[in-house]
Amino acid sequence: MASEFPTALTIDGVELRLRVERKAVKNVNARMGEGALQVSIPQRLERAEAMRIIDVLARRLLRRQRARQINAEEDVAALARRVALRFPQPPEVQRVEFTTITSSCWGSYSPRTRSIKISAALRHMPPWVLEAVVAHELAHAIHPNHSPAFWALLRSVYPDTDRARAFLEGVAWLARSWESLPSVERAQLAAEREEQP
Repeated sequence: MASEFPTALTIDGVELRLRVERKAVKNVNARMGEGALQVSIPQRLERAEAMRIIDVLARRLLRRQRARQINAEEDVAALARRVALRFPQPPEVQRVEFTTITSSCWGSYSPRTRSIKISAALRHMPPWVLEAVVAHELAHAIHPNHSPAFWALLRSVYPDTDRARAFLEGVAWLARSWESLPSVERAQLAAEREEQP
């Protein structure tokens, strides 16, 4: 008899072995380990709803695992300390880390916890773009808004702010538009350039 659930699942391009068991539980429980996802689901939960929940949980667990790996490999806090030295009075921040949680923001600052989260995607962009986002979030430790005083401070400590913002707007536009572009134009954009226009 064929299993009710698949034995593998692909999330964000990563294939995971999947083991699903129906148990006397109230909620769907999942844990990840060594490329495998083990899930317990309530006896009466419909298959389609179970698969929807499994997909959400798998994505969340995979991204947390990736964030832990990235933060163990790279010290974004050291970068933040270097950028903070550009400020007239370096802002105090308790924690800085890369995040893989989907967000419309490139970074965030929490005044409550005095922590900064930076999108892990920035690791693959030019260093000056990552530094600009870190400077932006550090400026929020002083100005919790986007007031003229915030922008004046940010531009004084990181003059490439506007250039980085334009770069990120282009990246965001391309990411949103990529699938709708004709294949010839996608190939053109992906080609290595010998000369810049």
